[in-house]
Amino acid sequence: MQNVINALRVLEEVAVRQPAGVGELARGLGLPKSTVQRSLRTLHEAGWIRPAGGAVTRWQVTSKALQVGRRAELGLRDVALPVMEELRQRTGETIHLMVPEGDAVVLIERLETDKPLRIVLPLGIRLPLHASANGKAVLAHLDRPIDELPAYTGTTITDPELLRAELAEVRARGYADNRGEWRSDIAAVAAAVLGPDGPVASLSISTPASRMPDDLRPEYGKLVTQAARTLTESLPS
Repeated sequence: MQNVINALRVLEEVAVRQPAGVGELARGLGLPKSTVQRSLRTLHEAGWIRPAGGAVTRWQVTSKALQVGRRAELGLRDVALPVMEELRQRTGETIHLMVPEGDAVVLIERLETDKPLRIVLPLGIRLPLHASANGKAVLAHLDRPIDELPAYTGTTITDPELLRAELAEVRARGYADNRGEWRSDIAAVAAAVLGPDGPVASLSISTPASRMPDDLRPEYGKLVTQAARTLTESLPS
């Protein structure tokens, strides 16, 4: 049983760090290199990971792992759509559903506003954890080091200490916000959908920056927090 648990932990760590080498995985997991190497060999033989190339072998997940994740996402979308539709009706704005994947969140569903001025993000787009409302909502509930923080706009938080302070506020109030930190024309508030082992998704209300003044953020924040809580309670245990 412990071998199975170790292999699953290694698979999860590869997904987070890919492409990742044995030494990096061993340090991240606190496991001996020999244990990690055995797990990598098993996962490779089963088709879950493959070499990423280079002089030193580094590993990344295969489409098999991604296909399993996509099937899980289909179930999540089915449960989320009624919650998202109610949130769209209450706000009149675009609603996004994203899932964590490595160092980003990935858009898997959206319900768009009927207003002519809108921000349209393609399904499958990846947003950085530290520079998006969905990303910060997820990151606030993850235990991982915060170091390199690239800037995307003039308002992106690039100081690790400032980001840690903001994530503490996210946990306290229940939602994250984005003030043009990924793209200067986008504003959003988002809340995490939590499973037994941490965040499984995030919901957001996304608008052009001009349609989310400071006095509206707490109201939208409360609505998206309630919606994320409803979705959390609706997921199979």
